[in-house]
Amino acid sequence: MDNNEFRKNAYDMLYLTACAVNGKVPSAERVAGIDLEDLLSVCEKHILSAAVAYGLESAGIKDHGFTQAKEKAIRKNILLDAERSRILKRLEEEGIWYMPLKGAILKDWYPKLGMRQMSDNDILCDPQYREKIKSIMLELGFTNEYYMKYNNDAYHKEPVSNFEMHFDLFMEYSQGTFYNYYKNISEKLIKDSNNQFGYHFTNEDFYIYMLAHEHKHYFGGGTGVRSLLDIFIFIRKYSGSLNWDYISEQLSILGMTDFEKNCRELADKIFSLKKLSLEDKKALDYFIFSGTYGTIFNSAKHKVEKGISENNSLSQYIIHRLFPPMEHYKTWFPWAYRHKWLIPAAWLLRPIRAVTVRRKIVSAELKYILKK
Repeated sequence: MDNNEFRKNAYDMLYLTACAVNGKVPSAERVAGIDLEDLLSVCEKHILSAAVAYGLESAGIKDHGFTQAKEKAIRKNILLDAERSRILKRLEEEGIWYMPLKGAILKDWYPKLGMRQMSDNDILCDPQYREKIKSIMLELGFTNEYYMKYNNDAYHKEPVSNFEMHFDLFMEYSQGTFYNYYKNISEKLIKDSNNQFGYHFTNEDFYIYMLAHEHKHYFGGGTGVRSLLDIFIFIRKYSGSLNWDYISEQLSILGMTDFEKNCRELADKIFSLKKLSLEDKKALDYFIFSGTYGTIFNSAKHKVEKGISENNSLSQYIIHRLFPPMEHYKTWFPWAYRHKWLIPAAWLLRPIRAVTVRRKIVSAELKYILKK
């Protein structure tokens, strides 16, 4: 499907999602002639198939593909909840503090089970127990997808259980502003009342972190429209009780004031079914064509533009990329950072990694640089 067809199906997806989350029956005229196969394809790219299934069902439309997607989403949410309970029980037994993040909490604020589809569950944990947590996850039947590579470790259990155990909320080298803001995370955590080692954010800090997470993706490869739906659902639930002075102050510190305002206002217009201006539609296009996890082009573009801004020129950015600071090695080659005499080995591995593991993103970055 070309861009115009994709956009048309995305607008149908947003309309049906808005109807679903607001308990509104879609207009028969509005849904007439929808190509359900194309619509499902777009919904899957934005992980909104279940929400749209609820919208279609309220209009009296039942489709096998959408029904399957909804039932799968419900099943997955139930399985993830069960696995998360087992994991948290083991963390409690070992005396390890923890805090479930974002989607694991957000999904319960959606009107119906499975409406907020989950790809995985994120849990922030005490970093001094990283090795112990790995042994717990393996003991619980998970396989380790990666370990000590990033600010989180990933685990999988068949059929659909994916967990990321976080030890920092952001990476130091590539997300410095956010990393420094959340470096002393314990200052922002509130003890749960119904367990010994669980914590949570205030509603204000939950919203700020949710935005910071989306900001990272938006200015990385991009982020899909579900991020706007999350904002709409959160604001609808808590807007009247939030300390907006505190939120505004923290957004200013993080450089997210305009980002938050633009996302919140766009989310409200879309999911309250208000008329969109031309500027709104342009802004929405970025979300629509990013899909859930963004695009390689967006990632390369934002990386180069940010690098030029921080290094004052394209030539300085290229030098910075060829000869990165020590923080780069701390993130991507921790063994070389810990043992400085191994840095020459990291120099040799960087180009190999660039043409193998990171071939697509490096190629996109080079193409964008050449265009400039």
